[in-house]
Amino acid sequence: MNKLKHTTRAQESTNAIERLYITMRHLFNRGFYKPMGISGETLRNALLQLRPEIYGSIAEEKTELNGLIYVLERLPEGIEQCRFINLTSDEGYGKSHFKPIIPPKRRRNCYRIDDEQMNIEITRGRSDIYDILTHLTFLFIESQKIAKRVLIEDTDRTIRDWVKLEEAIAKNKLTQTEREVALIHTANILGRSFTEAIEIHKKFATKAEPERFLKIVYWLGKLAIEEETTGNKRAITFTPLLRERLGHHIHGERWANDIKETLKAHGLLERPIHIISANMHSVMNSLFAKKALSKEYGKSASLEIYEALSSPENGALRNKVISVAKKNGMISLDDTSGTNIDVQIFDTAKLGKDACCFELNENIPDDKKPVIFVMDYAFGEQAYETIDEFLKPYKKKKNQEVFLDVASISIMGKAGILEGGKGDLMIPTSHIFEGTADNYPFKNEFTAKDFEGNGLKVLEGAMITVLGTSLQNKDILKFFHESTWNVIGLEMEGVHYQKAIQAASKVRKSIREDVKVRYAYYASDNPLETGSTLASGGLGTTGVKPTYLITDKILTQIFNS
Repeated sequence: MNKLKHTTRAQESTNAIERLYITMRHLFNRGFYKPMGISGETLRNALLQLRPEIYGSIAEEKTELNGLIYVLERLPEGIEQCRFINLTSDEGYGKSHFKPIIPPKRRRNCYRIDDEQMNIEITRGRSDIYDILTHLTFLFIESQKIAKRVLIEDTDRTIRDWVKLEEAIAKNKLTQTEREVALIHTANILGRSFTEAIEIHKKFATKAEPERFLKIVYWLGKLAIEEETTGNKRAITFTPLLRERLGHHIHGERWANDIKETLKAHGLLERPIHIISANMHSVMNSLFAKKALSKEYGKSASLEIYEALSSPENGALRNKVISVAKKNGMISLDDTSGTNIDVQIFDTAKLGKDACCFELNENIPDDKKPVIFVMDYAFGEQAYETIDEFLKPYKKKKNQEVFLDVASISIMGKAGILEGGKGDLMIPTSHIFEGTADNYPFKNEFTAKDFEGNGLKVLEGAMITVLGTSLQNKDILKFFHESTWNVIGLEMEGVHYQKAIQAASKVRKSIREDVKVRYAYYASDNPLETGSTLASGGLGTTGVKPTYLITDKILTQIFNS
């Protein structure tokens, strides 16, 4: 008799991710849920079973500190104080007196309605909802840990450490001694050392809020304690308008139409168009920076110039490059559609002599010179929504359509690497969609050879498009890396871009079938290495070299095509 094969950790983790997404969709359709009630229990249990790398010690008794920083950088300031969190579509809050709160690491408008309620606008599709709910579930798990530690069993009373933290929070300003005393009590509440508490306090502190860390711990605990002792449950709701609009490409259509109107107004609609999904600086700097800043840097290596432009204090240098770019055919479009995706359009027919660092074939007439269209990074499923809408024909009148001459589509992005370190390169040959057998092979105009000899490790192979970067754990990633899939990295947009490109070129026939595609990613983290996940911090200047190396290769191919 055959023995049943034991479920592996990778399979258990895959099941946990599936449960998370099915539950999130169910709760969204339902319209509301209580995170610490029965309805939220499935989410909490699934996340605890999954134990994502980015959330570190979530499944242990001690509080996870790096995960807390990562999550709060992506949620609006003050959310830990709110009992009611309302996910909305764009419902006109921008026209009210409420000032939007924009998280430092996620472009989304949030509004503090009153002491108890935070509204978060969802304009970037389902990926945004998954991202928010995952982070909130982490916060609720951590708040529950605090409540369990400070509540004395079978009573409504709290331990002395909590009383002392409350006293510290009540003071307007703390002396060094008072702060350290408060941190000693806080460390005990969190199950962490005093040294760890001091370090994390420094990371959270700002000029306006020097004791922000203490306040975050206090409010997380306070609401969880009140929920245990008074039954005042926290709640997450989804507005009827959000539930009605989601998936209808409202913002993507508005975004695409605005761009096409701009192209038409400048006489660029029928020119060859090269789309680049990147950021709002690398293409512009690669085109103009070396010549615009020749007085300041002479014949310095371009990397030195790009590193200087990436520094926050060098605003004057950046403004000089922007000024040169605008005089030589750059049009900037700040987003008004709700997608939070800004755009730059470069008309290569307007490149002045000796202004650009790349040269076009002189025999190309002006009306055939390429237009380079740069869009800022999309977020997850939003990549499909935006590109799918942009690749549709422009409607002049009811029965008149102008088909865009899209010559190439280049995608540069950050991704998690499974063999290598921060800054290394990944050149995909196909995209695989996590949780399905859906795969999108394509001919990439880039190969690993194009990037060799630059001091960076270059991997070539399949990449997996994940439903959310915060849900990955080592077991799943090892399976993808070591199995016959031979996955080299993970990111969030590849499948969505390629699905839109294939639909437009091969199904709808709205763009040329032989459209050239280029994908290249650089590593923002290695989720298989403890201490190298996204929660370990940003790339800093490590990202400058791969960003500009990829951008240079994209532009070289465009100018030589």
